[in-house]
Amino acid sequence: MRVAVIGAQGQLGSDVVKVLRQAGSYEVLPFDHSQLDCAEQVSVRRALFEAQPEAVVNTAAFVRVDDAEDRPEETFRTNAIGALHVASVCAEIGSLCVYISTDYVFNGEKNGPYTEEDVPCPVNVYGESKLAGEYLVRRSSLRWLIVRVAGLFGSAGAHAKGGNFVETILARAEREKKLRVVDDVRTSPTYTSDAAEVIERLIGEKATGIFHVANEGSCTWHEFARKILELAAIDVEVERISSTDSPAKARRPANSALTSVRLSPPLRPWRDALKAYLDERGQTARGSALSRDCKQALT
Repeated sequence: MRVAVIGAQGQLGSDVVKVLRQAGSYEVLPFDHSQLDCAEQVSVRRALFEAQPEAVVNTAAFVRVDDAEDRPEETFRTNAIGALHVASVCAEIGSLCVYISTDYVFNGEKNGPYTEEDVPCPVNVYGESKLAGEYLVRRSSLRWLIVRVAGLFGSAGAHAKGGNFVETILARAEREKKLRVVDDVRTSPTYTSDAAEVIERLIGEKATGIFHVANEGSCTWHEFARKILELAAIDVEVERISSTDSPAKARRPANSALTSVRLSPPLRPWRDALKAYLDERGQTARGSALSRDCKQALT
């Protein structure tokens, strides 16, 4: 099967490319932003009509949540209109359209993790743009697969953000004697390598519909930070703080944990995935750039 991956150099996209190639049954066509700009219809049509893939995985996105509040046009242009461009071409050439969405399509008011059956209700521009992208993919594609992910961390880091939360914690722990981390916002930390393996399986099974793809379990950012330092054997105090002590331009859902009622078996627990990530990164993954979007969880 010929599979195109848009955003192939990103944190998730790079692992999707890697996993597909390792599977051995795919011809993988990676596209970075310079080769395919999903916000430009001409760029999308030219690249995908020439490639003629049987499936397209669209991981490209405007992911800077706070910046999105000041730049809604740019955010929607990439996350919604870009998704429409890709989905429309997929319909023309008969390809499966795989759109990567987010836990931020939910408002965070549920007591427990969100499933595929819950009704989205975003509370910020980023979440609104991704939900709009979901709707446009569903309306425009003949065959579509929407994959919602949460709290991603991967070896490539998030290029637009300058790292990921794990690397941010490790980098700050090298410089500071005490960290202050939000303890009233809950997520489902997800290893991009694990998410990529599920995406490959879903493509191979010709699955369609909405799937939540996140490592099992959930935690607050404070709990996540403490586990990172524990596994990396770094002795730094981590103080609990409220999200009101670390104000951000964009509102975050208080609980955006994800679980799936469609996936079987589920992904491994997030603690096991984190350990695997740290092992792959040489235990500590030190020296990475500080993630700008992680600053809202740390002060």
